[in-house]
Amino acid sequence: MNVEDEAARILADLRAVADPERAASERRYLKSDLAHIGVPVPALRKVALAAVRTPPERVELVALAETLWAVRDGGRPVHEARMAAVEVLAKRAALLQPGDVDMAERFVRDSASWVYVDHIAEKVVGGLVLRHPDLGARLDAWVSDPYMWIRRTAVLALLPGVRSGAPDLDRISGYGDALLGETEFFIRKALGWVLRELSRKDPAWVTDWVAARTGGISGVTIREAVRHLPDGDAARLLAAYRAR
Repeated sequence: MNVEDEAARILADLRAVADPERAASERRYLKSDLAHIGVPVPALRKVALAAVRTPPERVELVALAETLWAVRDGGRPVHEARMAAVEVLAKRAALLQPGDVDMAERFVRDSASWVYVDHIAEKVVGGLVLRHPDLGARLDAWVSDPYMWIRRTAVLALLPGVRSGAPDLDRISGYGDALLGETEFFIRKALGWVLRELSRKDPAWVTDWVAARTGGISGVTIREAVRHLPDGDAARLLAAYRAR
């Protein structure tokens, strides 16, 4: 792969389907100060993933992601280029090595929106942690990081383990306790999502965990956590939460 040529091809293909009205609407919706081209996600994904349809070398994958992430228009990062960087990394995340978590962290710290962070957290960081459990120590540091999007990444990175049937219950419980008093909506929601997904496989664990914390859990978190629990358990937990 010629990384510079492929990045240029991606940008040219994205600009070919630009929609200025969509770009303006997206900027408002995301409260973004980035440059926007105005490309629907399915079209963006098709353009980006064509670059990695054949698995590249790891160094090519990383270089392509870095190149796309660095694209500027009028001095501002380009939303669709950053989205394309995340898409190619997520598609070929199995090629990444433990050290690539540094790149993922840089991208998250350079983000200010769930639209980039969530895919990086689950597909890139979560995939790395699942394959290389020692990286869990990195999440342990992130869960108390001052930057909210890093804390959200630490939580959402637990999802691949849940979905694969190998949940890290100690971290789910520990992170939940550490973040129970969070005021950030995006952290409360992320914790609820992890509990919700876990409840599909282990409803008893989630029921017991939430039952012991109805006095401190947030409404956002508990509503997500009980979504797939048996009706009786969900009703009992919600009643305890409302009666506190």
